[in-house]
Amino acid sequence: MANRGPSYGLTREVQSKIDKKYDTELEETLVEWIVAQCGPTVGRPEAGKSGFQGWLKNGCVLCELINSLNPSNKPVKSIKNSKMAFGQMEQISLFLNAAEKYGVTKMDIFQTVDLFESKDLAAVQRTLASLGSLAVTKNDGNYKGDPSWFHKKAQENRRDFSDEQLSEGKTVIGLQMGTNKLASQAGMTSYGRPRQIL
Repeated sequence: MANRGPSYGLTREVQSKIDKKYDTELEETLVEWIVAQCGPTVGRPEAGKSGFQGWLKNGCVLCELINSLNPSNKPVKSIKNSKMAFGQMEQISLFLNAAEKYGVTKMDIFQTVDLFESKDLAAVQRTLASLGSLAVTKNDGNYKGDPSWFHKKAQENRRDFSDEQLSEGKTVIGLQMGTNKLASQAGMTSYGRPRQIL
């Protein structure tokens, strides 16, 4: 990690806005889910952003999480608890690649520095919440924990119509196209005349 001094001016304002997006309630939910999903061997972090970041920083907990969602074919083959910064960042990168293959969209995936250097922990929370939502939606039996912790993602509801049904639909005039059967000008006065109030 680079040795950076304090930030000033616009940099400080931007960082404070990013820090305000961090959700402590979501942190509690994510910790409960990760512990339920991976088991008590992953431990628990201290409360707060720094504890959460320190718990996930080496990437081991994240790799255990993604492996627990796909136990038959583990996406991260070997999880190494490295003390070196490069090894820890590599573990985070392995998790991110596996999460993308699992179905998390690129827009929801955080950058390695967001976690490793604590640049944007709210983005880390969004990625984990999206992963949890996908796990609940897949409903393949690998999700552990309370399903109400995450919302289900919308799924495709494809409809197939026969040629006969499609041809019937061409004869019906929808109300969006307009009709002259319901509206009339009965009771309207001509323009310019005052309204008669009795």
